[in-house]
Formats: sequence, structure tokens, C-alpha cells
Amino acid sequence: MWSAEYLRSNPRALIDAHCAYLEAGADVLTSASYQASRAGFHQFGVGAAEADRLIVSSVALARAACDEFAAANPDASPRKVAASVGPYGAVLNDGSEYSGEYGVPALTLRQFHAQRLNLLDRSGADFLAVETLPSLLEARVLSDLLAACATPAWVSFSCRDEQHICDGSGIEEAAALFSAHPRVFAIGVNCTAPQYVAELVSRIRLAAPDKVVIAYPNSGEIYDAQQQAWRGTASPVDFLSAAKTWVAAGATWVGGCCRTGPAHISTLRKGLRQARLRATPPQ
Repeated sequence: MWSAEYLRSNPRALIDAHCAYLEAGADVLTSASYQASRAGFHQFGVGAAEADRLIVSSVALARAACDEFAAANPDASPRKVAASVGPYGAVLNDGSEYSGEYGVPALTLRQFHAQRLNLLDRSGADFLAVETLPSLLEARVLSDLLAACATPAWVSFSCRDEQHICDGSGIEEAAALFSAHPRVFAIGVNCTAPQYVAELVSRIRLAAPDKVVIAYPNSGEIYDAQQQAWRGTASPVDFLSAAKTWVAAGATWVGGCCRTGPAHISTLRKGLRQARLRATPPQ
């Protein structure tokens, strides 16, 4: 919840964090709305109207960082903002975002996502980043909701191995839900161990051959949900080596999720450019 809390208590810190990634070479920022929701803010005594304002402000803060970067780098291409739409489990803060075991019906998921998705669809973001989806049921709900959105979206799944999303469903079945979706331009994986990504990318390409494939896994460290701590290490150089295999498998948008800092993005951008593998986001 820390980044969502900073929407209220320290928005400048979020702009500075965004700017650090832009200076490192990021083309697209994701807003600090992953865990932001009415339910989450309610735990901190924030009412619905103020929660909605804070959720929308996440996009404005990312846009402000892009504006600052553009002013300091007038020859750089315009940077983009994706409004982060995290899964239901992210708000529960109990590790269920890594299992998809929510224990709630589709109606609950629909009610949770519809309100926030509507806000972010009207926030002025360039894209909706519907990310870290661990559940096929949740993906079905979001497929229906995204059909009514005006903003182009990408959808990415969190996966437990090289074949399955976190709830055990096959990645091909999950990707196929969006293979002909009119608002979804890209399908991929994030918040997943890097070593699984190349095979997952290959499977997504087969299931959704007409879509862009996006890959932005974790650094390589493993999250202990019970202890709420990360274990293990991964260097930016190792991350770059893995990223080259994702691109070779067919990913054209690449980046990083948990525990990937500006150093990872800088190494990724420079290394992929040198290898002539970096793809440019569409205008």
C-alpha cells in the first residue's frame, strides 16, 4: 500500500521516482495505482470521493514526470503513461495476488474492478496496464469490462511456471481470452520469475498471434508472502541476459516489475539497443 499512501502523503516522491526511471531510459511509466482502491484507502480513513481523486491523481503525477523529463530533454521522443490496474488480491495484501485464490464470486470481482477501471479509463492515460492477473476467472471479468473502455489496454499475467498462470490455468487459455479483444493491443506476463518468461512468450504468441507480446518480470528475487520480504538477488546484467531471450522468443515490449530499479532499466535499454533488439512503443 506504500505507493498508494504516497499519493496522499508525498506525491513529490512519486514524481521523483518516475523521473528516475525516465532518466534511466524508460519509454512507458506505470502509475502508482496498482494497490489504490476505495477499499484500500478506506482502511486508512479515506472516504470514497477522496479515494477516487487520489486514484486519478496517480496518472497526473506520472504525466507530470513526463513533462519534467520533456522539458529537460527537448529532443527526446514523448514518453507514455499507463494507468496500472492491479488484481483484486493486491488490495487484500495477503499474498493471494500470487495464487488467484480469492474465494469470492465473479460478481465481487466485477464490482471491485468496474468502479476503478472507469476512473482510470477517463484519467487521460495513454494505456491501461491490466497487470499481474493470477486468475482465469478475474481475467474473464476484466475482458468483459475492458470492452466498454475507450483507452487501449495491455493485459499481463503472473505465472507460477513456464506454462501456467498462478491459479494453474494454462497461459494459452488465458491469452486466448484476449486474442481478438478490440481494446487489448498487447498480452504478456509480469511479476513472474525471469527464467519462465521466454517459454511463456512463445506460448502467448501461438495463442494470440495478432497481439503485441509484453514481458516485464521480477528481478529474479522471490517474495515470501508470509514474511512480506524478498529473498535472493539478481543483478541488472543478469536481467539483461534474460531479457534477450524474451525478445528472441517474440516479446517486443520489455521492462521490469518487482525489485527492478532504474539500474535494471538503464542496463536493459543500453544492452538491447546495442543488440538492435529494442522495440519502440507505437504512437
